[in-house]
Amino acid sequence: MDFAETDEHVMLRGAVRAIAASYGHRYYADQTRRGEKAEALWAAIAEPGFLGVHLPEAYGGGGGGVTELAIVCEEVAAQGCPLLLILVSAAICAEVVARFGTPDQRQRWLPGLAAGEKMVFAITEPDAGSNTHRLATNARLDGDVYRLHGTKTFISGVDEAAAVLVVARTGLDDAGRAQLSLLVVDTDAPGLEKTPIPIEIASPEKQYLLHFDDVEVPADRLIGDEGEGLRQVFFGLNPERIMGACISAGIGRYALAKASAYATDRVVWDVPIGAHQGVAHPLAMCKVELELARLMIAKAAWLHDHDGDPSAAGEAANMAKYAAGEAGLHCLDTAIQTHGGNGLASEYGLADLWGLARLLRIAPVSREMILNFVAQQSLGLPRSY
Repeated sequence: MDFAETDEHVMLRGAVRAIAASYGHRYYADQTRRGEKAEALWAAIAEPGFLGVHLPEAYGGGGGGVTELAIVCEEVAAQGCPLLLILVSAAICAEVVARFGTPDQRQRWLPGLAAGEKMVFAITEPDAGSNTHRLATNARLDGDVYRLHGTKTFISGVDEAAAVLVVARTGLDDAGRAQLSLLVVDTDAPGLEKTPIPIEIASPEKQYLLHFDDVEVPADRLIGDEGEGLRQVFFGLNPERIMGACISAGIGRYALAKASAYATDRVVWDVPIGAHQGVAHPLAMCKVELELARLMIAKAAWLHDHDGDPSAAGEAANMAKYAAGEAGLHCLDTAIQTHGGNGLASEYGLADLWGLARLLRIAPVSREMILNFVAQQSLGLPRSY
């Protein structure tokens, strides 16, 4: 085993860090407060090709893998600029199209995605929760088009994207469970209604409720095989979990850096507060938890890139998501505590990240569902649901 990053990874990490740092958390927070997007930062990351670093060179990508995209995602978040659409567009949608799309579909969408164009992902429904077999959104083939009906909720950034990758039911198996398929739908398609969902999270990416009312989707927008969408989705969900872990880890790194600097400079009773174990030890514990989570992220990304079986990375990806979600929020909470009252002041740039850090223990998969997965798949315990 070699735990040293390659020279290429070190350079990639440094280049992305420099770009994100030139914007920083103040830019991210100001854009969010004004209700504006982080388009300038997104474009700055996209222009050197960093948002397509994992895609095949034949389609304008960098020829790397999820390992490289994880570096990009984490470094942006570590500068106080966590971007959910790296998880959604670059990780889920681009990976699914690259793996299961036809040559024509890859040529149609991958060059744009590699250049920073956005495609978002729609699986969650109001009444289905984590039970994908209960998805009600359905698509029926009618000649050379699918007719799409249904509702999706908590869809990130659909107002910024030209297309949305929709998971829809196209049939039932013998047991009455949904057979799922993946369709690329234009976000301006007639019959698609987008309603913002007000949420208490400071983020430039907004959440939407989508309603599909007899939306016509050309049959050539079907990704992969009809009815095989669940298998294809699971391939895309491993990168989703890895990028979610990266965002959490990046937030954790950002928070610990801020807390360590403050604890070194802040003097009370004639010594820096970081000299007291009551301050130093909680920060040190967070550092341990964070680095353990980052090791699991690296393992999950490596398995995804090097093993042809998507299930091989599933255990590590879920564990990475769990560990980083816990560690990132713990780091941020401890950083706020280290700052005392200043931890809630806007100028210190900590408290406004709490909502997103907390969300990452719920989404894109909850910690409870991860524990179900580990209990059943890793430990062989009986199914609980």
